[in-house]
Amino acid sequence: MLRFCVLLALPCLARSDGNEGCATFTRLSFHSAVVGTGLDVRLMLHTEKDRACAQIINSTAFGDFNVTKRTTFIIHGFRPTGSAPVWMGDLVAGLLDVEDMNVVVVDWNRGATTVIYPHASSKTKKVAMVLKEFIDQMLVKGASLGNIHMIGVSLGAHISGFVGEMYAGQLGRITGLDPAGPLFNEKPPEDRLDPSDAQFVDVIHSDINALGYKEPLGNIDFYPNGGLDQPGCPKTIFGGMRYFKCDHQRSVYLFLASLRRDCDVIAYPCDSYRDYRNGKCVNCGTAHTEPCPLVGYYADLWKGYSRGKGLQSTKAFFDTAEQKPFCIYHYFVDIISWNKNVRRGSITIKLRDKDGNTTESKIDHEPAAFQKYHQVSLLARFNQDLNRVAAVSLVFSTGSVLGPKYKLRVIRVKLRSLAHPHRPQLCRYDLVLMENVETVFQPIPCPRLQL
Repeated sequence: MLRFCVLLALPCLARSDGNEGCATFTRLSFHSAVVGTGLDVRLMLHTEKDRACAQIINSTAFGDFNVTKRTTFIIHGFRPTGSAPVWMGDLVAGLLDVEDMNVVVVDWNRGATTVIYPHASSKTKKVAMVLKEFIDQMLVKGASLGNIHMIGVSLGAHISGFVGEMYAGQLGRITGLDPAGPLFNEKPPEDRLDPSDAQFVDVIHSDINALGYKEPLGNIDFYPNGGLDQPGCPKTIFGGMRYFKCDHQRSVYLFLASLRRDCDVIAYPCDSYRDYRNGKCVNCGTAHTEPCPLVGYYADLWKGYSRGKGLQSTKAFFDTAEQKPFCIYHYFVDIISWNKNVRRGSITIKLRDKDGNTTESKIDHEPAAFQKYHQVSLLARFNQDLNRVAAVSLVFSTGSVLGPKYKLRVIRVKLRSLAHPHRPQLCRYDLVLMENVETVFQPIPCPRLQL
């Protein structure tokens, strides 16, 4: 909660409104946040017809709105400084890149701009009522509830849920991007986003220990890096404003990355992050199973979900890289050892291709127990996907600084890709790993029949 409390006290440079010509997002100053703002909801329509110029629309003026197309509403959250969301333009453009649709930015900056978070939170149901008035007129003109997708960020996720509840869960989809936690935690379903608010509700939780909501809220709930500290985000207050908002905003940037599809961010349904890290929940996506769910825009393609029926609170975990496109490539490292006594420790594995590209994974979240003739399967996560692995290196460590150095005697090590299960599995036999010493070897294709 430190980040949440301090965030409210940080000043920001003043910005003024600039609404001449094409409609632009309301820009207010920190002074406006201090004195408070009354609620004023503006709907700004973006279409493929004129991407560079948004139109103000309302329940009596539809402009170029086309009721036969899909409509995606983008709803922001708390704005303690009055500034416009830095990600808004990219999100609008990304959505229009994937489909010719109506993109409606719900600008409630006048209302969300305040240093007193409860004041902004108290206006969420009023924003939902404004949206209902507009959607009612959409329906009159021939639109379909099933063709509506709401993307809500922080407080905006709960606003989406309130709208969905007004239509008895018949909206096509709601995406919650790190739904707000403060003042919503432990609230009943009618006072927050919940799985019954749309035909499909997907949620990304990226800051569950501060600004976000911890418990599941959707049909499928994604927890990047366990939903806690996100790679690449500052770990201390010395990171400035990024310390307070980086984890919270990571959900938005994960969704943005999914629109570009430079790579697919894959998640694994699981009961806990620990089980995922220990490789107990990576059965989907293999040669004889259904594909794993994708994070972000294409989450509703997951075969585990049936439109109109849905699933209740399936949790899915995954790790990410520090920077976009955030993808991680998973391998299982299977090690059979023959030490007489149990050896406990961690493994660092590095891959190199024939061009010299390297990628490394430290599997050190908890010590593995290597027992004689027993296979230990470790889940390795790499930032790069190397198609042809030419060399592998392993480092074994017990983590002991003052104690004796140990050896790990390996009968066989096998490397198998989860992202590409049809790739040949790679093996090496009869290795002795000296503690904290890198052992490099060239792998060979594993025999088809393994003992």
